[in-house]
Amino acid sequence: MQFESLIVECAENCGNAPKKELLRDLTIAFAKNDTEFCINCMRDDIVWELIGQNRFEGIGEYKEALNDWKKHQVKHLIIHNIITHGNTASLNGTMILQNETKIDFCDVYNFGGFGKKAKIKKITSYVIKTI
Repeated sequence: MQFESLIVECAENCGNAPKKELLRDLTIAFAKNDTEFCINCMRDDIVWELIGQNRFEGIGEYKEALNDWKKHQVKHLIIHNIITHGNTASLNGTMILQNETKIDFCDVYNFGGFGKKAKIKKITSYVIKTI
């Protein structure tokens, strides 16, 4: 897949798995700096913890963090795995920025419910950045 100047590789077939499809689309939106899409996936009381770095609480802080990320431009996104079970999920992948910085990541998600339309209430991110 290619979105504007972003190349996306996704090993998962998310065909009939709504939460996998949502997480794939959310990760692509994050890479494309589509703040509106990302915010619409979250509950107002979202908690985003970047292990060893930061913790953002509430939709306001989450939005500020997304706006701060906009200084980065992702040119290649590789989604290796998407795993869902009940109201929890995980996605790991690699982002390559325009400046060739490589970011490997794993995000663990907790949804606010078990339904297909449940919004995300917590994200725990593990990030390794290499040049």
